[in-house]
Amino acid sequence: MTTLITGGAGYVGSHTVVALHVAGRDVVVLDDFSNARRDVIDGLRSLTAPDLIVVEGDAAHRPTIERLCDEHGVDSIVHFAACKSVPESFADPLRYYRNNVASTLSLVEVAAERGIGQFVFSSSAVVYGRPEILPVTEETPAAPQSPYGATKLMCEHILTDAAAASSMSVVILRYFNPVGAHSSGRIGERPLAVAQSLVPVVMGVAEGVADRLRVFGQDYDTRDGTAIRDFVHVADLADGHVAAIDADLGEQTSRIFNLGTGVGTTVFELIAAAAKVTGRPIPYEIADRRPGDIEASWADCSRAHAELGWRAERDLAQMLTDHWHFAQRCRHLGA
Repeated sequence: MTTLITGGAGYVGSHTVVALHVAGRDVVVLDDFSNARRDVIDGLRSLTAPDLIVVEGDAAHRPTIERLCDEHGVDSIVHFAACKSVPESFADPLRYYRNNVASTLSLVEVAAERGIGQFVFSSSAVVYGRPEILPVTEETPAAPQSPYGATKLMCEHILTDAAAASSMSVVILRYFNPVGAHSSGRIGERPLAVAQSLVPVVMGVAEGVADRLRVFGQDYDTRDGTAIRDFVHVADLADGHVAAIDADLGEQTSRIFNLGTGVGTTVFELIAAAAKVTGRPIPYEIADRRPGDIEASWADCSRAHAELGWRAERDLAQMLTDHWHFAQRCRHLGA
């Protein structure tokens, strides 16, 4: 029972490594560290095993994938490795298509050739674009509004077609907005580049790293004019991947599941919650909307509960508390 995790040093990937280890699986991590810090591995090994196997390499490089699958008896793959910034995907779309699609093709080809039974794909709610009806179900039409979202949807099509033509079982997880950190404070979200996700930026303002938050748009048709998102604890997402590995799809070859809380939170509501958790003010200024920004999106996760036995257990306060604990620990260690 060995799982290959691509992008296992990344934010959601690292938490899934820990969750699979706790569930009793051997794990092999493949990451090129283009968007992850190398010291994450120290945190992972402290939470799993000192001899956790970590390989630096490209998830699109077939010889590397073949070697790892053969050497370690891989029977399942969880594929996280991808470029994932919506604004960046507009600036450099070809990089996103090359990296995200090529890696998926290489991995699924090797999986099909070697008879690897389970493939779990890290997708995103961005594939839904601007949903007209809320909450979003798995039957909501996909209409991505960015090159990043388009690559995720393209990879989904590749995987579902490959599963139908082989003995492989594919689970696609469309998760919403990951927040939080491991309760130990040893792993969490620390992007190499300037943070673009809302919560790390908010926490940076609370820490004094930035003097104010830019709120992109206050003219949406929402209860306070700011965008609404479904924030979900990264540890809950990790548990969702464990459930996906254990899933019995019956006669189905592939299945799509939303992972979220089913609760929509506005930007202003999140700012207020973060100020309460940190005990610090969060100054902000209003800026124009960005390309690809969506007014409102939150999940219907009833399928995941019914078929995977999964539901989000942690609320927004817990997400922000764990995120703040991790940020403070990093600051204390000078990391």
